[in-house]
Amino acid sequence: MRLPARRIAPGRAEGPALVSPSPFSFVGGADPATGEVLDEASGCRGERIAGRVFAFPHGKGSTVGSYVVYGLAKRGVGPAALVNERAEGIVAVGAILAGVPMVDGVDVRGFLPGDRAIVDADAGAIDLPDVRAVPVVSVFLRNRGRLLLVQRGDRVGSFPGRWSAVSGYLERDEDPRDRAVQEVREETGIRDTRFRAAGRPVVARDGPTAYVVHPFLFDVPSRRLQLDWENVTHRWIRSSEIDGFDTVPRLRDVMTSALHGQ
Repeated sequence: MRLPARRIAPGRAEGPALVSPSPFSFVGGADPATGEVLDEASGCRGERIAGRVFAFPHGKGSTVGSYVVYGLAKRGVGPAALVNERAEGIVAVGAILAGVPMVDGVDVRGFLPGDRAIVDADAGAIDLPDVRAVPVVSVFLRNRGRLLLVQRGDRVGSFPGRWSAVSGYLERDEDPRDRAVQEVREETGIRDTRFRAAGRPVVARDGPTAYVVHPFLFDVPSRRLQLDWENVTHRWIRSSEIDGFDTVPRLRDVMTSALHGQ
């Protein structure tokens, strides 16, 4: 799988991924002498940063963090590369001073700990050679403030029994919006749809497979539908109710992306 990225600090590096789902401060979050992660909230306390591609949403904390990144690199215990969803000045300055390749604009939850990652900041890309990318669309239908969820049947190839939005695989060079419309027609029988938004893609991991999910939001005039063989039942829910369902991976994030794409 290849992920597009924006260059923050130049260079190219490779290493196993170290992943934190939380913003990270190098001041107090990492031992400046050894590079051991100290921050409990990072989810990787006790791991060593040295030689790893460290992926986390964004930096936080004191500007001293820039010098911690620089010091780690000079001691030979710094990261091979840094990957953020949104770069901020503290980590960016540290990466530039230390000569550590850094990129942002990346959904870091698309990484799993230990993934072999190649960060090419100059090319604006990250390669995960051992991960297979599967592009899909995920379509939320909305009527009078409620969103449609469908429960996948036992005959589908992935995540049987889980709740999801209307979804389907993208074929090579196929337009995602065209596929979204087609999936709605096939899975629900609904043809009267009004496009509202296309959200930013979300990467949902299932082991070595990465589903690159293209989120869409359509308004429909009625809640009447006819399910096909892929799904066994449905619910019209408020967005706040989604956590009460056993969903496919990252469906809440996909929903948020679709709604915020308005």
